[in-house]
Amino acid sequence: MATVGLLGLASEPASSQNLFAPAIQINQEVITRFELQQRELFLEVLRFPGNPTEVARKGLIEDRLRQQAMKEAGFEVPPEGIQQGIDQFASQGNMSPEEFIQALGQAGISEETVRDFIEVQLGWRDYISARFLSRARPTDAEIDRALGRGSGGGIRVLLSEVIIPVTPQTVDQVDEVAQQIASLKTYDDFSQAAAQFSASDTRNNGGRMNWLAISSLPPALQPLILALNPGEITDPIALPNAVALFQMRGIQEIATGTPRYSSIEYATYFLAGGRSAEALSAAGQIARSIDTCDDLYGVAKGQPETVLDRVTAKPSEIPQDIALELAKLDPGETSTALTRNNGQTLVLLMLCNRTADLAQDASREEIANALTQQRLQSFAESLLAQLKADAQITEK
Repeated sequence: MATVGLLGLASEPASSQNLFAPAIQINQEVITRFELQQRELFLEVLRFPGNPTEVARKGLIEDRLRQQAMKEAGFEVPPEGIQQGIDQFASQGNMSPEEFIQALGQAGISEETVRDFIEVQLGWRDYISARFLSRARPTDAEIDRALGRGSGGGIRVLLSEVIIPVTPQTVDQVDEVAQQIASLKTYDDFSQAAAQFSASDTRNNGGRMNWLAISSLPPALQPLILALNPGEITDPIALPNAVALFQMRGIQEIATGTPRYSSIEYATYFLAGGRSAEALSAAGQIARSIDTCDDLYGVAKGQPETVLDRVTAKPSEIPQDIALELAKLDPGETSTALTRNNGQTLVLLMLCNRTADLAQDASREEIANALTQQRLQSFAESLLAQLKADAQITEK
């Protein structure tokens, strides 16, 4: 492919030919202006966050360092591995591999650029695993601590969320929007989707949630979250009257204990009108006037008993949408993200109390995998930083 490109440039002006001149030298290898241009185009098409020129330069330098480390170790990616990577990229855009390559070609991106990019990403992942896996695997004691069974330790995650309300009239549109959000590639795009579509209070912050202990999330959600790598998004998750999507922004192993709970007490106060401005305004006024769940009895006085429900349940018995909102709250805090009755009833949710326990929700295997991946990522970042510090990098 490179030969064809050079022949095609035989009659081009000198400025075009200079695209193949060295732009950056890393140790004994170079990056050409053509490679920089190609990577920049590729990043723009894939909508990577950041300045494309700066990200392309940084990415290509790091890729050269990764390639040099793998070459020195005699590590190669087989052609079928590269093809599987292309297949996966294409499937995320609901395209065949041929359609994917053709679409990139129409944007001026060569197939060789795509293959080089995928080869380095896959090769580096496998190289890091082969080199550090034995050191990254957690011990039984470390898994126990992460599960909350030992003296300290745990896993916490940094997520963004989009919670899309569903009514019988909007179910088809919501499914289509949710699938589009699940295929997004960047943090910025996901934040924009949260601001536009989410019903959760986090929409005002682009869907970004604070750090959460994995044990505080609904049990059914924990393995889905632990399976994500940073930047990845869950498939749409069906909730009562809503669809949820989550993007992983970070995962950490922490030294301090993460409490687990045998039961959670919460209250739900129901207001007619769904997510109408009037109902949301009324819920806001109530939330500002109360400090504890007991205060809701005064709010509900004189109304039907069904308007207020106070529940104490095991985490695994709480409806998933309620459990998710409760995970974000401290006792005495409220949420108005949920509805019932096909979206016609707004739920004012308040966390009353949590009772600590050493319950185990996520499996040992899920915790072990999450710890291993987090440690492999740390090894990879440390090795790359060392390679960059030792390298001779010269701008041409």
